[in-house]
Amino acid sequence: MTTETTKALILGAGGQIARWAVMLGDRDDVAQTLYLRTPAKLDRTPPANARVVQGDVMDAETLKAAMTGQDVVFAGLSGDMDAQAEAIVVAMKETGVKKLIFVTSLGVYDEVPGRFGEWNRREIGAYLPPYRRAADIVEASGLDYAVLRPAWLTDADEVAFETTTRDGPFKGTIVSRKSVAALAVDLILNLERITALNLGVNKPNTDSDAPDLQG
Repeated sequence: MTTETTKALILGAGGQIARWAVMLGDRDDVAQTLYLRTPAKLDRTPPANARVVQGDVMDAETLKAAMTGQDVVFAGLSGDMDAQAEAIVVAMKETGVKKLIFVTSLGVYDEVPGRFGEWNRREIGAYLPPYRRAADIVEASGLDYAVLRPAWLTDADEVAFETTTRDGPFKGTIVSRKSVAALAVDLILNLERITALNLGVNKPNTDSDAPDLQG
């Protein structure tokens, strides 16, 4: 009996969340394509199940070439989020790829309650509109998607997270980048779960008026 291989395209593979895709590196049932503008940003030797493609998400032809034949796309990006979301959706439709995991931000639906919500709006409210537009583009795409809205990110070497729904209040204040990547890895390994998901992601028991970014 042969094991079917899941082909995953990791966009922004040099990013701080996507780097944790190394958690897929010891699996022989996953083939990764690590897509990034600057391969030198990879902080370790690519795992045996990965190939590296140099490219920009806004380069339509390079993106489509890397996307062809993939089962799932993970996008952990920064910059012009709405424009990048649109480019990814267009490429997925043209190449027939159906499953997308897309990382945005907490606060895009004004879903963060209480004093932390007030603090969060003061700190990043002006930067959230393109993240919201990106989430809207993904949700309206007709693709099978999982939008992830992480709390304030830490570099803690831990996997500890819980999730909230799109329409429910956000919980907690922080979450580790490794935790967000672990959730994405779980979705990559269980593609049937990627169906109109929109999840807040936080570390349990971190409710506060402001995030402790050492936590």
